[in-house]
Amino acid sequence: MDTSHCMLAASGSAVGMIAVVAGGLIIAAALVWAVRLGVRVRRDEPRGPGRRGAHPTGPEAGPVHEGRQMREPDEVPRSEDGERLGPHDLTSGSRRSDDQSRPRWDPGSSGSFGSGGSGGR
Repeated sequence: MDTSHCMLAASGSAVGMIAVVAGGLIIAAALVWAVRLGVRVRRDEPRGPGRRGAHPTGPEAGPVHEGRQMREPDEVPRSEDGERLGPHDLTSGSRRSDDQSRPRWDPGSSGSFGSGGSGGR
C-alpha cells in the first residue's frame, strides 16, 4: 500500500490550518489597530461643555407647545394677462379666522368613504 497519498492529504490540511490561523491573526491585528486609531481620534477631538451653565437651556416661560387655530382660505388670484401664476407670484399664506370653532363629527354622516354608513341624510 502506498502512503504518499495520505501524506499529501495530511500536509494539505496542515497548510490549510496555518492559512486559517494566519488569516485570523491578520483580522485580529486589524481590529486592534482600528480600535487604537478610534481612541486616538476621539482623544484629539475638542471636549464638549463641561460646566452646567455652558449647556443650552429651555425658554424661561417653559416648554413650547403646539398651537392650533383655524385659518381663512386665501383664494388664488387671477393674473391680468392670462399667464399661469407661479409660487413666487402668490401672497404668503392665509389669515386667522374670526370663528375659531372647529367642525365636529356629524352623527348622521358616515365618517369616511366606504365605512358602511347610510351615506345620506
